Amino acid sequence: MAFLKLYKDNLKHNFQFLNTLFEENDLHWGVVSKLLCGNVTYLKELIDLGVKEIHDSRVSNLRTIKEINPDIQTVYIKPPAKRSISNIIKYADVSMNTEFYTIKLLSVEAVKQQKKHKVIIMIETGDLREGIMGDHLVAFYEKVFELPNIEIIGIGTNLNCLHGVMPSQDKLIQLCLYKQIVELKFNKKIPWISGGTSVTLALAINKQIPKGVNHFRIGETLFFGLNLFEDAVIEGMKPDVFELFTEIIEISKKPKLPNGTLAANPQGETLQIDDSLYGQESYRAILDIGLLDIDPKYLLPHAMDFEIVGASSDMLVIDLGQNEHNLTVGDLVRFKLKYMGALQILNSQYIEKRVEYAEKLMT
Repeated sequence: MAFLKLYKDNLKHNFQFLNTLFEENDLHWGVVSKLLCGNVTYLKELIDLGVKEIHDSRVSNLRTIKEINPDIQTVYIKPPAKRSISNIIKYADVSMNTEFYTIKLLSVEAVKQQKKHKVIIMIETGDLREGIMGDHLVAFYEKVFELPNIEIIGIGTNLNCLHGVMPSQDKLIQLCLYKQIVELKFNKKIPWISGGTSVTLALAINKQIPKGVNHFRIGETLFFGLNLFEDAVIEGMKPDVFELFTEIIEISKKPKLPNGTLAANPQGETLQIDDSLYGQESYRAILDIGLLDIDPKYLLPHAMDFEIVGASSDMLVIDLGQNEHNLTVGDLVRFKLKYMGALQILNSQYIEKRVEYAEKLMT
């Protein structure tokens, strides 16, 4: 049976690394937990680290977090849907917004629930996902400041989430200028400039964050230790918080090429034949995981050299060559995961989730 391991000591190490980095630079930060897909066991491990603020894009996950520890500040990190307003006020202390209509609904519901709801206004800075345009900023804020039970605590932006536009000092300075304009115009203080996510962290490490940017939302770097500018592990961080274990359910020596008339498979793919492989054989293993759980392109073989041939809904086929490791049925094959792969695995109800200390020898 396939299962996922979270190595709690590696997670703790990465959290402490980041917490120290932000404290030394006088920056606030929250952990983005959406990767965990509301898994209670993993959320408890995260909360036990001493996390004070958690961000998520699913209201049900924020509800789980509040049930574990109601004192944690919860942040809803996408523009709220109309039909989720009641639960967002109930379970999210803060939400990120781009539509006056929506903030007005939040205001009405906050009055009804007798709560003060905090909002971060998201600004468009080039990636063309969520965010209001800068030239609409003053008029937008003028209306929002009048709403009861709404407190504007931040101005923010997202980059590299849709079109791959990377953060820069210039874009963050632009965000700082927007904040200054609003504060001067309305004689209001906005505590946060939420400068970005894990992709912006490289600027903080290199001391390139403009003064004024003081809040970050970090998920991928916490769980994978990555500098997303360079697609490399940050020195001092651990890349192995998660590891996937799959079981061999068949292994046999077979021809490298299929035999028969070829048509598209259920995924719509048609195999292109490499004539040089005719007559060759290799050991093929079937693993107990498939497209229902993960796209194979997000799997990274760990400590063994083999080729991923392809997958069907519930099985993954790998080519072991001459099987130099002498693997057999029942043996485990291990994978590291890319971010989107971990997200898919954590969202799969069919993959068991475990927590362990990292092994001393990752072989």
